[in-house]
Amino acid sequence: MPAHDETTSYRNQNRTTAGLALWTLAWLATLAVARFGPEFLWEAQPVASWIAVAVNVLVGIAWIVAFARFLRAQDDLWRKISLDALAVTLGVGWIVGFGYFVADAAGIVAYDINIALFPALLGIAYLVAVVVGWIRYR
Repeated sequence: MPAHDETTSYRNQNRTTAGLALWTLAWLATLAVARFGPEFLWEAQPVASWIAVAVNVLVGIAWIVAFARFLRAQDDLWRKISLDALAVTLGVGWIVGFGYFVADAAGIVAYDINIALFPALLGIAYLVAVVVGWIRYR
């Protein structure tokens, strides 16, 4: 019976990983439409822009659900590595985000930073934390 459980677990991991990948691509596509649609697909139509943003948010919520399912399907070690990486990412986000906010409010920031750098920073922090966790626990 344990072999059957391992096979089922492996299939479940693959299924949730594929689902997460598909929802990630769907979210990226809706994000691109919401961002570039007003410029290239429709002009001066705020209703279309609001619809695109709403669809992006709804697909983002589905992505969050897919990510939670992905985490639940992982074995204990990968779940621990992922959760540790998420904790580091949350910490980096709070520290950098509020640090920048306070520095800007104090008037010591000479220029505004493009907000797109923040999710890129979080992505890098998450990837580095996953790699560190993987090396640490292998």
